[in-house]
Amino acid sequence: MRADAQRNYDRLVAAARNVFAEQGADAPLDDIAQHAGVGNATLYRHFPTRQALLEAVFRDHIDALCRHADELRSAASPGAALKGWLGEVIAYGSAKRGLAASLLAALGEESSECRAAIFEAAQGLLTRAQDAGEVRAGVSVGQVFKLVNAVALVTETEPDAAAQAVSLLDLIFHGLATP
Repeated sequence: MRADAQRNYDRLVAAARNVFAEQGADAPLDDIAQHAGVGNATLYRHFPTRQALLEAVFRDHIDALCRHADELRSAASPGAALKGWLGEVIAYGSAKRGLAASLLAALGEESSECRAAIFEAAQGLLTRAQDAGEVRAGVSVGQVFKLVNAVALVTETEPDAAAQAVSLLDLIFHGLATP
């Protein structure tokens, strides 16, 4: 990528991060282009869809979550490692106004690079917890992410979102535990 194109790309992602945080994931793309100081054509050249832009905004955090999942694969308690990691996923989703729904949409798209990366990271933790007998067999990564994203969605606007998320994650893990 040419240097000027890379600068525009970086400015668009930074602007999108700010505008989405202020206005939510449904913010007008025109506002993002204006905030970045570029035209709409430049925005659409780099990001042909809203989802592509959202994934670029998520990318750094998804990569960090994946790296942390790799670190947790050697944790003493696989179930606790999975639960803690999923708590981080919830915290990110519920802390970003309106982005929990967008992240869920991104994770639901089979072609999403974010989905592939985070599902692979979660699968390693889930399989290890299942092999240790701390999470029941037969639970899929897709099911776990639906539950986790539901928690992020319902807590994102609550004043005590973190406390509610912890409580709901405890309930989820009670249900995931081997009988």
